Order: sequence, then C-alpha cells, then structure tokens
Amino acid sequence: MEKTAENVEIAVLGGVGFDSYRDFEKREVETPYGKVSAYLTDIKSKTIAAIPRHAGKNHIPPHRIDYRANVWAVQALGAERVISTNSVGSMRGHPVGSFVVLDDFIDFTRSRVSTFYDENTVHVDVSEPYCPEIKESLIKALEKQGIAHTEGIYACTEGPRFETRAEIRMISQFADVVGMTGVPEVTLAKELSLCYSSLAIVTNQACGMTTEKLTADEVTEVVGKAQDAIFGILSDTIENIPETRNCRCRFAKVGACL
Repeated sequence: MEKTAENVEIAVLGGVGFDSYRDFEKREVETPYGKVSAYLTDIKSKTIAAIPRHAGKNHIPPHRIDYRANVWAVQALGAERVISTNSVGSMRGHPVGSFVVLDDFIDFTRSRVSTFYDENTVHVDVSEPYCPEIKESLIKALEKQGIAHTEGIYACTEGPRFETRAEIRMISQFADVVGMTGVPEVTLAKELSLCYSSLAIVTNQACGMTTEKLTADEVTEVVGKAQDAIFGILSDTIENIPETRNCRCRFAKVGACL
C-alpha cells in the first residue's frame, strides 16, 4: 500500500532508544522549520508514521531538537493523533521499567521555541494537555498486557545535564516524574489542534532519590530492554483509539487568537 500524507492516521514521536522504526518505509517531510525523517508502516490496519526525536548524524540532545519541525511534520503527513514515548526519572519510587501515562505537566525549560505563532498572539488552552481518548487507550493497552503503570504529572527540564538534588527536591513538590523532551512538544500539538498523549517509561530514580550515580547508559539500556513491551503497548493502543475524534483537542485554538 502506498502511504501518502492523506492516509497517515497516527504519529509516534519516539525518544532515547526508540528504534522500532528502522525497517519502516522512510519518508522525508519538508516543513517551514526544516526537513524531518518519518518512517511509515501499517499497524493494526492503520497507517503510522514514526518520527524519532534524536535521530540525525549524531544524537540530537533534548535542548537542540527541532520540536516545531517534528510536530509540523505530523500535520503535514495528515495525522491528527500523536502518541509520544518519553524516558523519565521517578520522584515517587516507581520501579525502573514501569510506565506512567502522563496527566499534566510543568515546564522548567528556558531556551526552547515553544510556539508556532511568533508574529500573532495565540493563548492555546492546555487545561487538558493530554488527549483523554488516547490516554484511555494507553491505559487499556497496559491493563490488557498486565504491565505495571500509573498516571502522573511530568516536569520537563532544559537538559542536557541531569537535574541536581536541590532541583529534584523542589520539583518533587509538584510533579511525579521528570524528563527533558515532553515540552514544548505537547503545547505545539495543541496549537495545531492535534490529539497528543504520552507514554513515559521509568528509566531511573531521579537525582538524590538513591545514592547511585545517574548515567545516560542506564536510560538507553532500560529502554532497549523494553522495546518489545513498548511496541506491544503502542500496537494495542493504536487498535483501541476510536476512529472519530470526540475529544476537545480539536477545539484547542477556538477563542485563543488575538
């Protein structure tokens, strides 16, 4: 089946260690912000575009990812729904390898371009940042497979360094898990009225929660071991998502423009 912009239904934005896309059909997508590599395939009778955040000649660090290009590419491919995968550190003692379906977020980033609207003013509504229909489908998929999971609030930091103990003590007052890639991706999706939800995998305990040194190697190792589980969760989620959007995501920009 020839996969075109018109028949891509769901996009998956993948993080560190996300390499399930490697055997998919590669498609270069032109955007106003640069070219994006998307990888197309069919899963559960739906056409999916996988977009790896960190792919490039060298690994792209979190603060250098072109989030606007990636999210714009989702729309250009014709997809209206986005499932994000993120690796996170836990501030609540979640077991390493368990999953968190994100419910809300706090933004601690500093230097990232966080809007498509540099000239016009758009105050997009993020009272429900993660699509309830995709969230419900993710939870059903996790329950079907008997995989440990919870819901939680995500704090996004600038990176690329890990957070300090003092920062984690502060952030833990408000959030459950911490990562570096979920923002501004989630708000950019809102600005395009896309449905967006995130599946976070716990790769470590946040700084100061244990006496162990934090390393990037352990993040890659945990995600690598969980590839089959992640693919299974995504496949079941894709199957469960309703054909028609009935959530409020498609109205995110209504009344937002000045």
